[in-house]
Amino acid sequence: MQTLQRPHSFHIPVMGTGYTIDTPVKVAHYGISSVISIIDHRLTEQMREYYSGLYNFKFELIKETEYDSRAKRIEAYLNLVQKIVTTNFESLKRSAFETGTEITKYFEMLSDTSDLKKKYLNMLKLAGDKRAEAQKKLRKLIQPGSIDVNIMTKIDGPSSKLKKDEVFEAEFNDAHSALRGFAQSTLSSSVVFSAGLNPRLYSYISTFEDFFPDKNGRLKKKVILKVSDYRSALIQGKFLAKKGIWVSEFRIESGLNCGGHAFATDGYLMGPIIKEFNENREQLSSTLFELYSAALNSNGKNEMESAPEILLSVQGGVGTNDEHSFLLNHEHVDSIGWGSPFLLVPEAVSIDTKSLNLLVNAKEEDYYLSNSSPLGVPFNTVTGNSADAEKMVRIAKGNPGAPCVKKHLTFNKEFTDEPICTASSKYQKKKIDELFSMDLSKEDFKKGFSKIIEKTCLCVGLGNGSLLDKGKELVKGTLGVAICPGPNTAYFNKEVSLKDMVDHIYGRLNIISFKNRPNLFVKELQLYVDYIKKSIQENKTEQSEKQSKYIARFISNLHNGISYYEELFDELKTQLDEISTKAIQDLSNIKNEIDSLKLSIG
Repeated sequence: MQTLQRPHSFHIPVMGTGYTIDTPVKVAHYGISSVISIIDHRLTEQMREYYSGLYNFKFELIKETEYDSRAKRIEAYLNLVQKIVTTNFESLKRSAFETGTEITKYFEMLSDTSDLKKKYLNMLKLAGDKRAEAQKKLRKLIQPGSIDVNIMTKIDGPSSKLKKDEVFEAEFNDAHSALRGFAQSTLSSSVVFSAGLNPRLYSYISTFEDFFPDKNGRLKKKVILKVSDYRSALIQGKFLAKKGIWVSEFRIESGLNCGGHAFATDGYLMGPIIKEFNENREQLSSTLFELYSAALNSNGKNEMESAPEILLSVQGGVGTNDEHSFLLNHEHVDSIGWGSPFLLVPEAVSIDTKSLNLLVNAKEEDYYLSNSSPLGVPFNTVTGNSADAEKMVRIAKGNPGAPCVKKHLTFNKEFTDEPICTASSKYQKKKIDELFSMDLSKEDFKKGFSKIIEKTCLCVGLGNGSLLDKGKELVKGTLGVAICPGPNTAYFNKEVSLKDMVDHIYGRLNIISFKNRPNLFVKELQLYVDYIKKSIQENKTEQSEKQSKYIARFISNLHNGISYYEELFDELKTQLDEISTKAIQDLSNIKNEIDSLKLSIG
């Protein structure tokens, strides 16, 4: 299967609602692809106002009271981003091939192994008319990075602006409206769906023509599925294929060694998951294409003669050129996501100074998996973030919980007919009152109280960093910044330029000073062991048969993963040398840790 040529072998995944909200504006003209979160329409409107002013474009506020304002705001912002990226890229193409110019920076940042970089280096050896002609050809060959968007499928509650007794169709739900905003935009790019299958949302995709092939077999808008295992990819891929929607890329993300929400698998590790995808890649394509072709035919759509390309990408915990190259060359991955390390690159993301300094100085032990997300899904964060500090001030004043301003995570109906957020003051006060009425022991009350107040307002907190970066005023009472770095961020301890980070990815520079950084596979394995140990400890007193089976299955999968890694690193001893030797020793230590764990639980 022929792989589409992309300028870079890495992409910048979505980070929170705000950290990559304008990343394409900053990096797309250099050929770097990135992903914007489009779940927060208020934030996209604030960014549209900011960038309209910066580029002297006319701005007219889309009022929240306006019909379908959520989708319209998202569409308008994406169209603006497209316009700015096009402007920046055309300006770059016109710049001279001289030291320090934008077009020179474009080519210098490319991997030394790319065909485009080789053509550029050959051009530098030429002179006169031949050099000018080579430069002309190079200008025609370059392309900007893709402006992709992310929609978290779980965030699909009804509009918070419904009037009393008013009922809107599902298409006005949060994720549906976000999808419509993207579908109606001028972008020719991909939507990344994360957090699993949402049948109603996935069915809604087929109402937009841009997701179907045109007469030339081209898809203007594509679908990328973020998955954590092959089975999930197959199920979701088949569901969409039956609707006439092709999955152009499966994006494997580590269950725990990632930023933000962590969707832990049952002990399935990244290495074996990639292996399963590669072993079934052709079968996956043929299975989906059969369903896809039948759906296109029955719906009277343009048909495809052969299966469109399916890319395989990976993200979560990658931190060195050795790991990057290994995934490209040995595991046959098409693109690799570098997320959390870019939080230390202000040229690429929107982050406030205080949060940036926190990450620069944070140690390995400061990064942890929390229960702070109102979604009820484990959430990667870092100690000392200002959202947690603000939360503790409220608690100390006797006002636990946050004002619920954006209402994207309002799913709980424990105390109310209308869903509310578990991080809101409305919910936490009611829950704490319930706790007082239960006549608990001091220790049980403390446990219950801690569990309630751990929830943090992410709707606002994950966007505040980008607003502070732009000098925007924050909503009173919601000034804290929530940060969502993965554990891998611990090994990056200084602010770096975009060029230096790209040079690090491609092995031209090393910006990691941390000694004995574990291999990404080993690190993920250790995170899973820590995760299951914590789970066992928390359920020690009341472990059910179901939990016992889950733990046994989890540990069995870890053992299978270790066996695969032992064979892999033994096979690569001559290529990886010390890296392989250290990994094998680390695997042996972790295996002993798991065996001790099995003995302790009988």
